[in-house]
Amino acid sequence: MSDRKPALRLRIVVADDDPDTVRTLRLLLEEEGHEVKSAGNGQAALDAVRDFGADVLLLDIGMPGLNGYEVAQKLRERYGSAKPTLIAITGRDSDSDKSFARSTGFDHYVSKPYEPRKLLALLEERGRP
Repeated sequence: MSDRKPALRLRIVVADDDPDTVRTLRLLLEEEGHEVKSAGNGQAALDAVRDFGADVLLLDIGMPGLNGYEVAQKLRERYGSAKPTLIAITGRDSDSDKSFARSTGFDHYVSKPYEPRKLLALLEERGRP
């Protein structure tokens, strides 16, 4: 998307059960200079955050097994305020979904289809010292 590198290279986990979404986000984020790991379900997302030391987790809400809300709650319980920045990337767009996401530990909520520049702006904000 741009020739400039982010203020800080972030370690980002992309968790979504749709391989095309994962691939698209991964390409976007790596092009911006971030280090990216992917996960196809909630448990894999939890494992990737632990093993990778993620700064940010881009997390789909509607995944099989552990959904995004459950993953957010587990991360909040495990890490407290030291949890990675949690960004919901989801097709759900109701006010109640957004409110519940905040209550379970999400820091930001991005509805699909999303504007890549807005997502990158959230990450840039996270990466500022």
